[in-house]
Amino acid sequence: MKTIKGPAIFLAQFISDEAPFNSLESICAWAASLGFKGVQLPTLDSRFIDLQKAAESQTYADEIKGIVHAAGLEITELSTHLQGQLVAVNPVYDQLFDGFAPAAYRNNPPARQEWAVQQLKYAAQASKNLGLNAHATFSGGLLWPMVYPWPQRPAGLVEAGFTELARRWTPILNVFDACGVDLCYEVHPGEDLHDGSSYELFLEKVGQHPRACLLYDPSHFVLQCLDYLAYLDIYHDRIRMFHVKDAEFNPTGRQGVYGGYQNWMDRAGRFRSLGDGQVDFKAVFSKMAQYDFPGWAVLEWECALKHPEDGAREGAAFIRDHIIRVTDKAFDDFAASGRDAALNDTVLGI
Repeated sequence: MKTIKGPAIFLAQFISDEAPFNSLESICAWAASLGFKGVQLPTLDSRFIDLQKAAESQTYADEIKGIVHAAGLEITELSTHLQGQLVAVNPVYDQLFDGFAPAAYRNNPPARQEWAVQQLKYAAQASKNLGLNAHATFSGGLLWPMVYPWPQRPAGLVEAGFTELARRWTPILNVFDACGVDLCYEVHPGEDLHDGSSYELFLEKVGQHPRACLLYDPSHFVLQCLDYLAYLDIYHDRIRMFHVKDAEFNPTGRQGVYGGYQNWMDRAGRFRSLGDGQVDFKAVFSKMAQYDFPGWAVLEWECALKHPEDGAREGAAFIRDHIIRVTDKAFDDFAASGRDAALNDTVLGI
C-alpha cells in the first residue's frame, strides 16, 4: 500500500499582486511556512510559470523546479483548468469565457479554441520536463446549457455532443500519452464531465483512453447530492489527482441544488474551508488508502466566509492529520500460525 503524499496546496486562489503572493519564490516560501510539502501550479500567469517555455526548454523547467525545491517543496502537478474550459464552449457562453484567453483571441471562438488546444499540448510536454505524471484540467462544455431535460432535447443531441467532445480531446490525450502523463479531468458543474455517468459517456467515445483520468474533489458531489464515497469505489482505478475541498448542502423551503440564483454566501450548497463543511474526510482518506491512491492530497481553498490565509493555515494541518500512514504488516500477525501445507489439509479435513 501507498501513503498519500501531502499536504500540498493549489495556488490558483492565492495568487495576487501583493507579496508574498506575487511571485513563485515568495509564494512557495509562504506555503512552506504553513507546513505544506507541495504546490500545484496554475499555468496562465507567467510570473509563476511560462507554460510554452517550460514545454520547449528543459533548462527553464529545471529552473522552475529549482525555485520550488529551494523552498523545501515539490511541484505536485500543473493545472490548465481555464484553458481546458476553452477546448469546448457552447456559443451561449462565448462572451463569458472570453476572459480566460489572451486578448488577441477574444471574439474569435475558433482561434480561441486553437490556442487552448495548444496550451494543453504544451502542458503535456511541460509536465514531462518537470518530471510530473498527472495533470489537471476541465473538459469544457458543449451540452451544459441542456443539462436539465427541458425543453426536450432533440433526439441524438447528447450523442452528437459527446462525439464532438471526444473528437476535440482525443488528439490531446494522445499527446499526453506520448509524454507519459495522465490527463485528469476535474468532474465539475459547468463541464460536460460533471458526474460519473457523463464521464462514462466520454470514456466510451474516446475508446477507454488510458490517459483519460480523473481529479477527485468530493465538494462538487456534496453540492450535487452524489455519493462521493461510492464514487471512489467505482472510479478509483481512474483517479490520479485529489483536491481536498469541503462543502455543505443545506436545502430549505426556498432553494435546493440549483441555488435560486443566489450568490455563494446565500446558496443552499456552498464550498467551505476544510473541517467547516459536511464531507466525511476520515472516510475519504480511508478509501484513498484502501485503493492505493498514488498521488498528492492537495488543498483547494474556496470559502465564502473564511479568510483564505486562515483556510490555508488550517488546511495544512487538517490534511496532515487525515493522511493515513499505511501499515506494512497485518494487525493480527502476532497470532499467525505460520504456513504449513500439511496443517492446512488437516484443518480442511482433506
